[in-house]
Amino acid sequence: MIQLSNFKSVIDQYQIVFFDAYGVLKNYNGLVPGIERTFEYLREQNKEFYIVTNDASRSPLQLAESYHRVGLDAVTQECIISSGMLAKEYLDLKVHEGIVAYLGTSNSAHYIDSSGLHTLPVSAVNENNIDEVSALVFLDDEGYDWFSDLNKTVNLIRKKPIPVIVANTDFSYPVTRNEVAIAAGGVASMIETIVGRKFIRFGKPDSQMFMFAYDLIRERLPITKKDIVMVGDTLHTDILGGNKFGFDTVLVLSGNTLSGEAETKINSTGIVPTYICESAVVNK
Repeated sequence: MIQLSNFKSVIDQYQIVFFDAYGVLKNYNGLVPGIERTFEYLREQNKEFYIVTNDASRSPLQLAESYHRVGLDAVTQECIISSGMLAKEYLDLKVHEGIVAYLGTSNSAHYIDSSGLHTLPVSAVNENNIDEVSALVFLDDEGYDWFSDLNKTVNLIRKKPIPVIVANTDFSYPVTRNEVAIAAGGVASMIETIVGRKFIRFGKPDSQMFMFAYDLIRERLPITKKDIVMVGDTLHTDILGGNKFGFDTVLVLSGNTLSGEAETKINSTGIVPTYICESAVVNK
């Protein structure tokens, strides 16, 4: 039988809290009920928080606005750290000219548009511009035709030895309590198998995501890893990634990991969180 901790007592021990987004702060019904109290408490205690997410479907500003629309005004674009930001950094450093093709919506293309490169959806790549394509990025599971554009992607990668970046490593995401949809990472994994290549991945559980967030904070504050706790609902991304980087971790049972299966999953995977809480809601 797993031992549940009180979430308020847990975060009282840390200076900074990292939250995953989906399954922790919100779900398919909107905000997790009562999550507003958590941010009120963090503000009262002068604790910093960041949302560390694999969601590269929208810019940090658009992600923040999505919280504002459901009444969580405490979330600003400055506190959102997305895997799309790491994809942008890679392109800035490694790809200096040509076209960056992408799979995703026009909103998700914010990250590669801001790098100063010419960007095109995969659907717009043709025989007249294919020679100029210098990279390809998986950004989202929407915004393209799954038959024609995925087949075009496969053949583009087979023809050209270009870097392929996966800006959202999630394989799936819940759309109801019992159903999931395929995410960008799942699409990319399928195409990796078909073309026989390993793509460049940014997002939890890879350490780059946590290093990026950690370095941003250390530019302002003299902190150590022991000052930060990572709160997530998924063992293989949030908890594994936080553990590997040296953060303490909190598994919450409000998303991908349900209370009835948490103990079995922890035992079978060997991924052990520092704490387990019913949710990330602070009950004062």
